[in-house]
Amino acid sequence: MNGLIFRRIGIALAAVLATAAGGILLFLALYANAVYTPPSGEINGRIVSGGEERTYVLHVPASYDGTAAVPLVISMHGFAEWPAHQMQISRWNKLADREGFLVVYPAGTGFPLRWRILRDESGSAVTTIDMEFINTLIDLLLAEYNIDPARVYANGLSNGGGMSDMLGCALSGRIAAIGTVSGAYLYPREVCHPGRPVPVIAFHGTADTIVPYAGGEGSPFDASFPHVEDWAAGWAERNGCAGTAEALPPFGEVTGIRYGGCRAGADVTLYTIHGGGHAWPGGEPLPEWIAGRTTKDIDATAVMWAFFSRYTLVPG
Repeated sequence: MNGLIFRRIGIALAAVLATAAGGILLFLALYANAVYTPPSGEINGRIVSGGEERTYVLHVPASYDGTAAVPLVISMHGFAEWPAHQMQISRWNKLADREGFLVVYPAGTGFPLRWRILRDESGSAVTTIDMEFINTLIDLLLAEYNIDPARVYANGLSNGGGMSDMLGCALSGRIAAIGTVSGAYLYPREVCHPGRPVPVIAFHGTADTIVPYAGGEGSPFDASFPHVEDWAAGWAERNGCAGTAEALPPFGEVTGIRYGGCRAGADVTLYTIHGGGHAWPGGEPLPEWIAGRTTKDIDATAVMWAFFSRYTLVPG
């Protein structure tokens, strides 16, 4: 009991001593580690990509026996978080067990962990090493499990949502559809040239102070984000969607828009959580004083999976 008390005191002190903005996200990671123990049966893997040793956690449902090809969902954590935390808040495993697909939670790099989706130090090129890691990870899992290569989907939270956006831009030949929650979209738009229309679904709260819905600078990132609705409209333009977005039926504090009539049926859907914070809708809530409110009016994981299930990658 005393050990648990001292551990929680240590977590609180770490949050106080950290810098104001970066410390908040680091505290989120420490909080998640303190309250969550990864379930038994998960597979912890390592792989070398780009000269770096990378890690991931793979969830294989009990129903998997290798006789039939199954989908793969790639779910990426946010800045200062890690795979176990993403597993906890998104609750993908529960849905995977029911629907019979695999979920992999790759880890970023550095301390705190993050995904590199900006230009390199020279400013002349975009860092692609994390994209190459995901590409290599897909190859590995396809070799080890009976995964349908036409049904590989990517999603993520915050910085992980930005990584999902990057994969849609740069790895469209392997990712059938992407999803994001509170996405930090920092991948340069001028280099986003997917080889095919990419179906996109996104969720974002209007009270998100870390990645503001209306764009501009957020905390703790030293970067300017696009307006979320402009970002969605940009994807609709790339996908050749027809006309303006249609409003979806509201429910509770959630409204949505959908761009339809897109090439290859690659719709773009955006759900807006009015008053929602930097949180996974319907998922495990983070402390409200840090991340803002987590809505229960929509289950982002379930809605995302229903969206993903509509799409199969067509070769060529």
